[in-house]
Amino acid sequence: MGSHLCPYLEAQGHTLIRLNSKNCDLTKQDSLLKFNDQKYDYIYHLAAWTQAGDFCLYHAGEQWIINQQINTNVLTWWQKYQPQAKLIAIGTSCAYDPDLEPVEENYLKGEPIKDLLTYAMTKRMLYVGQMAIHTQFGLKYLHVVPDTLYGPGYHTDGRQLHFIFNLIREIMRAKFYGAIAVVFWGDGHQKRELVFIEDFVKILVRLVETDDDDIVNVAPGEQFSIRYFAKLICNILEYDYDKLRADSKRYVGATSKFLSPKKLQTLMPNIQWTPLDIGLKKTIEWCLQNKEKFLEQAKP
Repeated sequence: MGSHLCPYLEAQGHTLIRLNSKNCDLTKQDSLLKFNDQKYDYIYHLAAWTQAGDFCLYHAGEQWIINQQINTNVLTWWQKYQPQAKLIAIGTSCAYDPDLEPVEENYLKGEPIKDLLTYAMTKRMLYVGQMAIHTQFGLKYLHVVPDTLYGPGYHTDGRQLHFIFNLIREIMRAKFYGAIAVVFWGDGHQKRELVFIEDFVKILVRLVETDDDDIVNVAPGEQFSIRYFAKLICNILEYDYDKLRADSKRYVGATSKFLSPKKLQTLMPNIQWTPLDIGLKKTIEWCLQNKEKFLEQAKP
């Protein structure tokens, strides 16, 4: 996310200090002290230790420890050394109880799905931490909850891929290498929502400028089946959709996943979302331009 957000902020004239795992280990208590040589207006907390797919099933304990370390260290540094700054943190759609309407007032209510419980609860705790520090010390914050992000060059750095990039990769693998395309995790009827990364960055920056001490979902509020996404990808890549196969043994996760955009529509009533077919086309064009790297671990 940072690689898309930073250029946008710089284009607006902001001066940035960029942190990453190479210059700052956020799991270390004093790792942020070396950045105290100046005062900041905004702190964007984008860091989280997680991956897509079934990663959370096998790393629950590590996720709790590592993400709680990261969040506690960021919140502590913010409160102690940068109280003039507004802290913008990223939440997760999986924090919502699937049996409740995914509106902001339900973010801390009920229980997330069991498979994602640990990660979801660390994000809830992050939000509670922001509210607590605001309540006691008066610091400003914003907690933004996007649905699944996608776009050119997003989330393709070798980690376990989000479903949309996994679909694109598997269909490209079948088209260019003649592999048997087993692309559906489960039966493919589970539903998901996508947010184009460029849309998210623009909305995020506008919210930061206009909305204080709040939690806001960022999503169009429209979900489609995995099979529907696959058909669009096949059309763009000119591949026969009927050749695709499902794998009932693969992890399915939530059967439905979308966010209510009601609050966002009130705050920003004229949002123009990138149409799904256009966003997918741009994303696939990037994947084709970087085909060797994107498919380097996908050859049969």
